[in-house]
Amino acid sequence: MIITRPREWERVRAQLADLGATRVFITGCGECATIAQTGGESEVLSAKQRLEDAGFVVTGWSVGDVTCNAGGQRLEARKHAGEIESADAVLVLACGAGVQTVADTITKPVTPGLESVFLGNVVRQGVFEERCQMCGDCVLDRTAGICPVTTCPKGLLNGPCGGMWDGMCEVVADLECTHVSIRRRLAEQGRAAKAEPLPPKDYSKKLKPGKVDIRPKYHGRKAGGAS
Repeated sequence: MIITRPREWERVRAQLADLGATRVFITGCGECATIAQTGGESEVLSAKQRLEDAGFVVTGWSVGDVTCNAGGQRLEARKHAGEIESADAVLVLACGAGVQTVADTITKPVTPGLESVFLGNVVRQGVFEERCQMCGDCVLDRTAGICPVTTCPKGLLNGPCGGMWDGMCEVVADLECTHVSIRRRLAEQGRAAKAEPLPPKDYSKKLKPGKVDIRPKYHGRKAGGAS
């Protein structure tokens, strides 16, 4: 499973302000983010309250089974189509893969509310596609929900390499250049003029080995013991 932690609240507010969003739909995840206590129903409702206290209108919310499941996310989008359509942006309390799945499913701008920090074990084999490296410093709010760190084979942040030809990737010939995809989606959302160079990645934010402890803090007490 993917372990996430909440993004700084002021950064989330700044992301929404940058989108000019006053009406927000919130979606969480019923799997990893629920277990990590970062994007389950309780956390989504808490985010709803914080947004409303800050003057935003929350048009609706949803916690589907698994946000990074494309089929399930399409179903959730259909169930909440009116609420999503009336929002200016969608705040996603899920991992980077979940944010990108939502971005692929709807036409509204999406913005992440969590940071993906590390990946847990997968115990069954299947078919997977890498969409997030859990760098701890997410840029999806500025790249239209497409991760250049992961989906560009060279990990380029700010534009295609010299080998891009006719919009296609030099390394994976049948793959559209990530930066072509990003620019097109930004243009479709009316955000092309706001595209700015991203700063170099801060790799100090990706520390290994990762560890998150969500157990109650006993402040010197032993579990089950008296203070």
